[in-house]
Amino acid sequence: MTLPFVKMHAHGDDFIIIDRRGQDNPITAQVVARLGKRRSGIGFNQLAVVLDCEDAAARIEFWNCDGTPLATCGSATRGVADRLMHEAGIDTVVVRTDRGLLTCARVDGQQVSVDMGAPSLGWAAVPLAEAMDTLVLPMDGNPAACSMGNPHCTFFVDDIAAIDVAAMGPALETHPLFPARTNVHFVQVLSRGRIRLRIWERGGAVPLGSGSCCCGAVVNGIRRGLLDDSVEVECDGGAVTVQWDGQGAVILTGRVEPIMQGTAYLS
Repeated sequence: MTLPFVKMHAHGDDFIIIDRRGQDNPITAQVVARLGKRRSGIGFNQLAVVLDCEDAAARIEFWNCDGTPLATCGSATRGVADRLMHEAGIDTVVVRTDRGLLTCARVDGQQVSVDMGAPSLGWAAVPLAEAMDTLVLPMDGNPAACSMGNPHCTFFVDDIAAIDVAAMGPALETHPLFPARTNVHFVQVLSRGRIRLRIWERGGAVPLGSGSCCCGAVVNGIRRGLLDDSVEVECDGGAVTVQWDGQGAVILTGRVEPIMQGTAYLS
């Protein structure tokens, strides 16, 4: 069986899109894990499957490269929206994910924004193992937690260059407070409108960027009173903008760029 795909990236956060509208959906955890290998597969951080949908332009399912499903991916959502808008010759599109209906729009050429929905701030929604204030967790470093459809834990540090993300990430991801594991952020606040972010992604990686992690980091920084409501987030692979008024939806905006298209072969 052959599977046509498009590979894209957003500030270094790479993903592939497999469009199965009008066709069967052969994507399983085993297929994703095979394609996700960077030496013997295609290699990506996430995979997005585009499916038919009655109340939106498309429904999107997301997978991590290790074959685990995830509810949201800001980068791949914007990538799919970019392809759908090109296809239809329009500048706005609505897609459905596990987060609900998300509105995306083209901004200044190659930039695409997505309404990521409101963050979840309660301990059970993150989720955490027990009831507590998600603004200051009882862990070394006093991080904050929230959910953007997936769990986020944010540490605010004075010097991000001094943090060994790969060494610290695995233990923090699997800390007993996080029964579903967590994405881990290390944030250096450069100004009230700009942060430097490095990430340990749930599932075991240090990505160049992550849309949902950018959103979670900014949400927690605003909750702490450290940031204004529009923030430029500098990741290893480039910058995006995150806006949040403290109550409603989080808006993520940045460039998405195609890398290649090809065909995957499944035996």
